[in-house]
Amino acid sequence: MIFEVKDASFGYKKGPDILKNLSFSVKEGEILSILGSNGVGKTTLLKCTLGFLPWRAGSTYINGKPWHEWKNQEIWKKIGYVPQAKRSAFSYTTEEMVLLGRNAHLGILAQPTKKDYRFAEECLDMVGMSRLRGKLCNEISGGELQMVLIARALATDPELLILDEPESNLDFKNQLIVINTIHKLCRERGISSIVNTHYPEHALAISDKALILNRDGSNSFGNANEVISEENLCRAFDVDVRIRDFMIEEKRHVCVLPIDVLSRDISEQVTVVEGRNRFRERRRTSLHSRE
Repeated sequence: MIFEVKDASFGYKKGPDILKNLSFSVKEGEILSILGSNGVGKTTLLKCTLGFLPWRAGSTYINGKPWHEWKNQEIWKKIGYVPQAKRSAFSYTTEEMVLLGRNAHLGILAQPTKKDYRFAEECLDMVGMSRLRGKLCNEISGGELQMVLIARALATDPELLILDEPESNLDFKNQLIVINTIHKLCRERGISSIVNTHYPEHALAISDKALILNRDGSNSFGNANEVISEENLCRAFDVDVRIRDFMIEEKRHVCVLPIDVLSRDISEQVTVVEGRNRFRERRRTSLHSRE
């Protein structure tokens, strides 16, 4: 699947555009991370791409075909959506929750078949949560519920998985479980993924592409290693940051360290960061030439 948004903008009623001139694409097996400060419109963006809110301009495309030309059932056979996790108010078992993901494959008033039940159990296995079979969703932890919701999205048998802040409110271990599961599913099963996240390190660890939303409505899209830079993070979050990478057991890891909240004009601070990085690059080049 090729999932695209072209020349899209969004604003509420008669208000100004919150999202402006957005264009991005995700191809088969790729992971796109969306970053931006609180209130910048990350969740709104996902709702627009999925047709829950109407674009003011532009459109969403699936395999080159505009969203409105697809039937809903066709769309939800291709896309699995995981909203921000909230405690379940209903006493569904984990299997029943995951089974809800089969709805797009069932006819009106149709009942799940034995095949649907088996597939739901397989989806729990895929995310490493088979031990939760028979447990109630309102009695498991937040991290466990998040994995169950991912399993529910996988029960759609999607080509694209869209997740809204899947690792929020989780401890270190469960954050790693969630992002590692997303990465594994995409790499091993060829599923594409779009992930809203507050963690630049996670985006750099698993993403092929990145989209950063700024408060003025502008955005940056492209290769994750290029887009997630000190300059762009400085501009998006109004925070001076440092990005450092290091090797552990022959594997590259990246650390994004927030230094301080900006106290000067943002454009001035970005200029300082750009100048610092140019100096660092010249120094690195100079040292290599001496060697």
